[in-house]
Amino acid sequence: MIASLRGKVLRRTPTNVILDCGGVGYEVRISLYTASAIEGQDEITLVIHHHFSQDHQALYGFNSESEKQLFIHLISVSGVGPSSAQLILSYMSPQETEIAILSEDLAAFKKVKGVGDKTARRILVDLKDKISKGSGESPILAAPSNNTMEEEALSALLALGFPRSQAQKAISRVHDSGTGPTTVEALIRHALRALSQG
Repeated sequence: MIASLRGKVLRRTPTNVILDCGGVGYEVRISLYTASAIEGQDEITLVIHHHFSQDHQALYGFNSESEKQLFIHLISVSGVGPSSAQLILSYMSPQETEIAILSEDLAAFKKVKGVGDKTARRILVDLKDKISKGSGESPILAAPSNNTMEEEALSALLALGFPRSQAQKAISRVHDSGTGPTTVEALIRHALRALSQG
């Protein structure tokens, strides 16, 4: 099993990175939280969860062990797969996710695409004790470097499973609101909020 990877970033998007580790390229899926934490770094270390399922396997990378453990807790809940867990940790930081669980904030989880009332309730019931005891702490390849911030954000939203038309409208709404995000990650976060509000 792969516990961690340290290497040079060959390509990156807000939802994945390709790391060169000793001449071998590893594609690793990441949350927006981790994407923000490693922004601008050419060489990084990621804590890894190697996920196996019947039809495929994938590497999920995290900026910290605590984020990885929270991801593992989330995918232990019936109805929450790795893609949903990645999306939850993209919509909320690990700290915000823990707070939402401990405060039984059902609405926070229902805003996440693909998480309905039943699944949100299951997350709260299944994880509240685990979090209180331990609290403390198909994606696409990178677009060309001359792409605009909006194009990168759109690519990330498509990789997270949103229809193109909805993703484009959400990005437009963010710009129309005058929020003016200065990074791709911030733009995606605001767009996710816009998508959750319909």
